[in-house]
Amino acid sequence: MSSRPLPVIQLRVPTDEDAVAWHRVFDDPEVMEFHGGRAAELSVYEELTARQRRHDAEHGFCLWTMLDEDGAVVGFTGAQPWPHEDFGPVGEIEIGWRLARSAWGRGYATAAARTTLERVRAAGVERVVAMVNSRNERSIAVARRLGMELAETFTTPVSRQSGYCFRLELGGPGRP
Repeated sequence: MSSRPLPVIQLRVPTDEDAVAWHRVFDDPEVMEFHGGRAAELSVYEELTARQRRHDAEHGFCLWTMLDEDGAVVGFTGAQPWPHEDFGPVGEIEIGWRLARSAWGRGYATAAARTTLERVRAAGVERVVAMVNSRNERSIAVARRLGMELAETFTTPVSRQSGYCFRLELGGPGRP
């Protein structure tokens, strides 16, 4: 197992301009392989970044824009209430990450997700889930590095894809 230090990343509440940056960095079939195969329209990212600003204001956390050491947008990571009512961990807080292809394999997802866990614990969240496509080995590895445990398997209603729900008990603020 590698003992390389985690990279320095920055997380910020998404700005209006980040919608354009997210659209650009996710306009890659490899990045979107487990998310429909292609980037959504810009308007989807505009709505998503606006929703994340509301989540941050209401909950103290959101899907934050992730910046690398040079301040370039390389994706997002963070947490949000599970956005579906018809399947999955309804009512739970989901953590997630999506990175530009150029940022893969450098430890960004793990570093940012660990920061996310610290922030949501400080906001009083006691348990998180990560929903991962069962073929997404990179994201499964990140979930396991975070100490998450496989809780259940599910099938998405529209794409009929198989996925995993990982869970992690945080215990709330003050827990080591």
